[in-house]
Amino acid sequence: MSNAKQRLVAVGGRLGRRRARRLVIAASLAGGLALVPALAAGATGRPHRPAVSIVIGYENNGADPSMITIANHYFQHELGPNVHLDLFSSGPAALSALASGALKFMCGLGLPPVISAIERGVPLVVVWNQERYTRDAGIVVRASTGIKSLAGLRGKTIALVTGSESSFELPTLLAQKGVPLSAVHQLNMSPPQMQSAWATGQINAAAVWDPVFDYLASHGGRILATDASLPPSASSFNICVANRPFVTSDPAAATAFARAMALGVNYMHSHPAKALAIMATSAGITTQVARKELAGYEIYSLADQVTQKVLGSGARVRSAGTTISFVNNWKELYRQGFITSPPPSPAKMARYIDPLPAARALR
Repeated sequence: MSNAKQRLVAVGGRLGRRRARRLVIAASLAGGLALVPALAAGATGRPHRPAVSIVIGYENNGADPSMITIANHYFQHELGPNVHLDLFSSGPAALSALASGALKFMCGLGLPPVISAIERGVPLVVVWNQERYTRDAGIVVRASTGIKSLAGLRGKTIALVTGSESSFELPTLLAQKGVPLSAVHQLNMSPPQMQSAWATGQINAAAVWDPVFDYLASHGGRILATDASLPPSASSFNICVANRPFVTSDPAAATAFARAMALGVNYMHSHPAKALAIMATSAGITTQVARKELAGYEIYSLADQVTQKVLGSGARVRSAGTTISFVNNWKELYRQGFITSPPPSPAKMARYIDPLPAARALR
């Protein structure tokens, strides 16, 4: 194990310690603020201090190690105190902020919003793959409808975030059972709107992700399919992207970002009970729900980032799991007409995947 790896494990294991929209997870931060002195004494090397204010956006993906990174102030430790967190309910608004330069990094994104942004010319690059959805996203129907299979959705209305990962998952999962996308009606809603509409009986089916996926399933819902049945080459991920001009001008900031993300994953492994409590509080869910959600993810560590399964490295990025999944998502979005540009080759898609921050953080 390199010295850098040892330092990351040490800090992640030793330190325990989103405006109305910018909550910044008040409950967790209340306790986390006291940790700043301790974090400053951490041994991840000299923290990087960018010359500009760093705004990092994120989505509430439920029990996710990035919540630990935020709550435990690892971003501030690695990038200095002038770091601000901004919560977004979906990807499109966040990517507009990224395009303007207001956001330097954004986490919790699915692939379709990023593809749409790339098509529009948003200068971004993928710098971290957080996790692969397995049982934390899919299609859920109200049990009282009597629908027990995907075939029963013919003629029904399904709520989803149009242009999000659900626009890829829904047709892919339906096709596995011989149901064409044209056989269902799509209703565009944000995840919070879905939860409210479900509670008031306005919708009976949805394609969504946690934490709303779990809410619907546990409030009279029946899960018909999850992302676990998606082929590896079409996996659904949560990823972090960065503003390309910023990380090009300050590559050390991207490396520090990767270190901070790694610390959250390390803490999760080293202190599972405490980590679960932090993630539950941050996501506004119970520890029981958090445990279930966490089991529905395949979490990627710092070392995982540079493997072929995730971001890859060097010339092999073009054949890495993240790159190939991007291309396959692009093909489906193009087929449905969400985007007008034909899918790029893996080699061209690889230009938007950057494993170097993780690779440098490993040294």
